[in-house]
Amino acid sequence: MKKAIVLTFLSILIFSCNTSKKKEYTAYEKNMEAQKHPGKKLMETNCYTCHSPSASQEDRIGPPMIAIKKHYINKNTTKEQFIAAMQSWIKNPNAEDAKMFGAVKRFGVMPKQAFPEETIFQISEYMFDYEIEQPEWFESHFNEEKGKGHGKGKGKGMGKEKAKGMQMQQAQTNFDSLPYPERGLKYALSTKAVLGKNLMGTIQKKGTLEALEFCNVKAYPLTDSMSVVHNATIKRVSDKPRNQENQANNKELAYINSFKKDIKNKIEPKPIVDQVANKVHVYYPITTNAMCLQCHGKPEQDIKKPTLSKLTSLYPQDKATGYTVNEVRGIWSITFDK
Repeated sequence: MKKAIVLTFLSILIFSCNTSKKKEYTAYEKNMEAQKHPGKKLMETNCYTCHSPSASQEDRIGPPMIAIKKHYINKNTTKEQFIAAMQSWIKNPNAEDAKMFGAVKRFGVMPKQAFPEETIFQISEYMFDYEIEQPEWFESHFNEEKGKGHGKGKGKGMGKEKAKGMQMQQAQTNFDSLPYPERGLKYALSTKAVLGKNLMGTIQKKGTLEALEFCNVKAYPLTDSMSVVHNATIKRVSDKPRNQENQANNKELAYINSFKKDIKNKIEPKPIVDQVANKVHVYYPITTNAMCLQCHGKPEQDIKKPTLSKLTSLYPQDKATGYTVNEVRGIWSITFDK
């Protein structure tokens, strides 16, 4: 009898251990799936300039992606409904259909973007299925707004401690260990985020004319500062430069044309990598959105007369006008040591 009891106890103990290990393994698998999901990289590439999880609450130019997730998803929302809502909003952002009234009031309506449907699908699927990074301040802010009646639903976010852990993990990521295409893209996107935050913040607070002064005076120093941070050469070049120092060379012109074909055919662009001797060169497109057209659109149609006059004064040889939404305005040209 005693022997039977002991065997039963051991069986329960072994089963419990196996179950525990299985749970840990499943959680690990889930994390690995999230890292490999194409929507993760697409979200970082296309969304983080305005919706970065690392921007402070006071210094940001758009709500973090976790806020979008929590406002659009509640316990009754299906994945299909969420993806459809994201497709609808991105194709036609407008104040009447907005679900995030506080964000529209503070930041304005999101500029219209021209992403391929597959890109929106992948980003939306990733957001729905996996935990996504959130700023440290977000949990308390969201709960406060929810207490005032501004929050919607229970959302599918993450706990404060888990989110903080993810932030720490990302902050400690060593770009040098990444494959060359991802490494170059990280350098470009982090620089884009710094420039975008300052530029769009200036537009929102001071207007387009002040933003032109920012580009003229501060864009180069900020880009150079990011080159120092990453120990790389970071440039923005174009076939139609505003500043003639940004004229693309023959190789860069060929890559610009290649990216134009991708965009025209609604193919999500991927970084182009060249390796020469002990150097790595990475190229990635710079595309226009609705906000860009204030300074890069059609003269006297998108670009207002005062802005056009200021452009003529600051850039007498300006070629960077006449664009529409989702056109390649130039490329990032990144160079670093192998």
